Amino acid sequence: MAAPPSTFTFALTPAQATALERWLRERHATFREVPHARFAAEKDRTQIVFYQSGKLVVQGRDAKDFVEFVLEPEILREARLGYEEVLQPERWQPRLGVDESGKGDFFGPLCVAGVYVNEAVLRAWREAGIRDSKAVSSDRRVAELARLIRETPGCVFSVVTVGNEAYNRLHRKLGSVNRLLAWAHARVIENLLLQRHRMNPPPVRAISDQFAHDPGTVGRALMSLGRDIELVQRPRAESDPAVAAASILARDEFVTRLARLEQEFGLPLPKGAGPTVDAAAKEFVARHGAEKLAQAAKLHFRNAARALGQPEPPRVDWRARTAGPRNPSPA
Repeated sequence: MAAPPSTFTFALTPAQATALERWLRERHATFREVPHARFAAEKDRTQIVFYQSGKLVVQGRDAKDFVEFVLEPEILREARLGYEEVLQPERWQPRLGVDESGKGDFFGPLCVAGVYVNEAVLRAWREAGIRDSKAVSSDRRVAELARLIRETPGCVFSVVTVGNEAYNRLHRKLGSVNRLLAWAHARVIENLLLQRHRMNPPPVRAISDQFAHDPGTVGRALMSLGRDIELVQRPRAESDPAVAAASILARDEFVTRLARLEQEFGLPLPKGAGPTVDAAAKEFVARHGAEKLAQAAKLHFRNAARALGQPEPPRVDWRARTAGPRNPSPA
């Protein structure tokens, strides 16, 4: 029986990425285009994708051999595979991971998920392909991975969905996307810690992506239980399996909710915020009226102004708007 496909992720320096691309081209690997990737190639039965973020994903039936016999000795110049306990003892520590989906999508809700993992859960996922949902090939595969995460013994999870009407109300009240995200992340952490009796051993920290310039944005929104756990925010947090699992659950919930909205309103609602979304938004208003748009879309997006024939608001760097009340609530 053939070995199951494996997935490995690494962070590469620019020099290492250049060396890997050169190695692949010299050996006539097949290159292809992948969104957000600097390069993507296939060699034998291994797919190699290097993202603009600096993350390398190696997957396929021969991925383990590629890592052991090519990537480590020729590119990284160090052995990592099989030495995780020595090189990264924190890898197996019990923790929470938090991530969101729908933040950049005009249609559909904001979904934030949190996942508790321990050593047993992490070892169960080693060959499962749990990785950042943006690196997963299809919504169908996201759904399969989400089911696996939910069914893994010892894994505890929570998903908070902010529907469009609540989202628009909260955005008006809180004044920025960052404050809204901070509240939702804090709510998920609180929900998870209310299930702490199911976590063995208890988590030592919560990890999430740093979506605001001020790392205190989420900290100020934490509720009573959340203030008792270390909060770690860092760029590209999805490289942590706990955060990657949360990103998959959040994406699966977002895709499911978006499909329900499509069925409810009887027309396709594209993801993102590009030209196809503008066309769909105008069609939505034509069919259902301007007053219904708040039930399916995020009204602070510029797409809403274009669909409603209103002047577009000035562009604002939402990442810089981080100050806010200590404990915003959806009242």
